Amino acid sequence: MKIKAQMAMVLNLDKCLACHTCTIPCKNAWTTPAGQEYIWFNNVETKPGIGYPKQWENQERWHGGWKLEDGKPRLRQGGKILGMHSLFGNDHLPQIEDYYKPWNYNYQYLTSAPAQERQPAVGPRDAITGKPMNPQWGPNWEDDLAGANVTGLEDVNFRGMEARAYLQYKTVFMFHLPRLCEHCLHPACVAACPSGALYKRDEDGIVLADQSRCRSWRRCMSACPYKKVYLDWKTHHAVKCIFCYPRIEAGEPTLCAQSCPGRIRYVGVMLYDVDRVEQAAATAAETGLHKAQLSVFLDPNDPAVAAQAELDGVPYQFVEAARKSPVYKLVSEWEIALPLHPEFRTLPMVWYVPPLSPLVNEGISDPESIDNMRIPVKYLANLLAAGDEKPVRAALGRLLAMRSFMRSQRVSENTANAEGGTKPGSFNDFAVNSWNFTDTPVSEEQAAALQKAGLSASQAREMYRLLCLARFDERFVVPSVRREWADDVDRLKGDAGFPENVS
Repeated sequence: MKIKAQMAMVLNLDKCLACHTCTIPCKNAWTTPAGQEYIWFNNVETKPGIGYPKQWENQERWHGGWKLEDGKPRLRQGGKILGMHSLFGNDHLPQIEDYYKPWNYNYQYLTSAPAQERQPAVGPRDAITGKPMNPQWGPNWEDDLAGANVTGLEDVNFRGMEARAYLQYKTVFMFHLPRLCEHCLHPACVAACPSGALYKRDEDGIVLADQSRCRSWRRCMSACPYKKVYLDWKTHHAVKCIFCYPRIEAGEPTLCAQSCPGRIRYVGVMLYDVDRVEQAAATAAETGLHKAQLSVFLDPNDPAVAAQAELDGVPYQFVEAARKSPVYKLVSEWEIALPLHPEFRTLPMVWYVPPLSPLVNEGISDPESIDNMRIPVKYLANLLAAGDEKPVRAALGRLLAMRSFMRSQRVSENTANAEGGTKPGSFNDFAVNSWNFTDTPVSEEQAAALQKAGLSASQAREMYRLLCLARFDERFVVPSVRREWADDVDRLKGDAGFPENVS
């Protein structure tokens, strides 16, 4: 066993507003130079839809991620040796039209135009060529189901379902999916890079691109199944999300996480066993990849794990942060956060809490009503669990049970305040004591409902606190990084849990 630390993120899709407030500070901080106009390290897509770039999830088209050959994970696009034959003719490389052609407007013309009969107008102009253009796509082109009746038919998450039936006016559903680089434990982009420009930081697992080594082969762009590696068309170098590592090193969360008004993001540390990574990625059944990845993570509260982490060079503050990590609770303890497309076999480290949704048929909020939700369980399973409905049903069941339990604890008409006879759900009582209710009695019926969902009363209260009322320091537990300890970065690049030579 060899223990490493990994920065990770969880996003609660139940609370995403699609306000794009996460996207703007990321854009302003990291991708403002010429050549990066079309690049969005963080973007928010509307589901159902084909996203940005177009059909990024369809690996039959892009050949990203890994596939099993002879029981071992191999790059779907072929290894480095085979890749040399397609360096100058890669059919699986997204074109600028698949992202979108960046455009701008000559606003100065509105005030400097000469006198004329009609009011002057400015049309969009291609930021690359300068020629007039008609925009056809963008990073949030499908926002709020725009054109979903057309593009939604190509959404690969409808596999095994009748897409057209779910895109009718009375049955259509919608939720928002924020996306960024997954900073995978088993990154295909790193394995595919011929020049070794992409690497995984040893101290915190963040995947970065070394601009000085990049030779514009663009194999990384094809290999990344999430299409979060881009080409700067000015410098011809690969660029990607850096997980705001200067902020992380200072103990601060990423910009997208800190700016989110919906407070849907959680950032923390996970401890994992490097020796299990490739074994987990080689799990035969795609539906078993979620559980296989969970087996890679280690319990930071285990004294043996903490002792081994110290021997493996994991700083003490990382172990302490892992013990307080909200990500560990959401992913491993409660298992309500799930990985995005685990079938890509990259072992992603940005996880998602599946969204609850209104019931199509009237009914009470309990785990039995999951099949009546407007968002189909099968769709969520195809998105977050390689088609396996069990983990999705378990996560939704726990969320519903927690919601029902807390509603009964806080606003039940059958519960009265012992002193004044008022309901505990009144505004003043809720505002002051919303997290101080550990002594509230739990009925046998409530306990049975929680037990059916695999929760205890204390776990339900803790889950409620973290998902609904958590403070800044509870949502973001980020240890500062001692960069002087990573003295030989080149040596450490090949020592972070992914194969160096994939042929």
